[in-house]
Amino acid sequence: MSATIRIRRGPAPLTTRRTTGEDQANRILDIYGSPQRTGLEATRTLLRRQQLALLWWCVQMHITRRGKRVLDLVLASIVLVLTAPILVATAIAIKLESPGAVIFKQTRVGKWGKCFTLYKFRSMCLDAERLKKKLLAQNQVAGPMFKMEHDPRVTRVGHIIRKLSIDELPQLVNVLKGDMSMVGPRPPLPSEVSEYQMEYLRRLNARPGITGLPQVSGRSNLDFEQWVKLDLEYIAKQSIQQDLWVV
Repeated sequence: MSATIRIRRGPAPLTTRRTTGEDQANRILDIYGSPQRTGLEATRTLLRRQQLALLWWCVQMHITRRGKRVLDLVLASIVLVLTAPILVATAIAIKLESPGAVIFKQTRVGKWGKCFTLYKFRSMCLDAERLKKKLLAQNQVAGPMFKMEHDPRVTRVGHIIRKLSIDELPQLVNVLKGDMSMVGPRPPLPSEVSEYQMEYLRRLNARPGITGLPQVSGRSNLDFEQWVKLDLEYIAKQSIQQDLWVV
């Protein structure tokens, strides 16, 4: 048996029904609508709008990621070419001052917890990692990160290239490889990540960068909590325009 249902708006409850017509095989049921039924339709409309908003956000993020990667490749290539004489001179200076490798390689944690090998010009003595254990009590930064204003492990050439940020230039190779970006949170050590609170792990939601908001907002004057806050702010609002401003 089929029935034609007419929904009407009015104060009557849903339980109020009235059967009309003489043909019981095709009854007409009058069912009065209720605010709950109207609210259900509004909820469906709201959900559709939210789905469209989410879709548009995904499209924007995809465009931003693609654009950011292109920007990284272009900037890294240009900077490598322009700084080639500086790279050569720095390598010679490091080699003349002390024996050992010119490039310092270290395992760092990148996007989504993936580890990679980070490249830097060596600015410390060869046994820097062994000496670090003896200096932990002199750490000047709260949290898992280690930092000293007058680190005795830093060489004379190291002081100069650190002050001018020349020691970071080999990381342009990391950018070309896709391990890093020009702008983003600094890549932490695995030992630092093991001490992270749950909130800090959100730093790993973006590709790490050579520079970022903390570096242009106060650098060594910031404590670890402030670093994390600025990194999370960058991740939440990351855009090509913001990257260009930081660079």
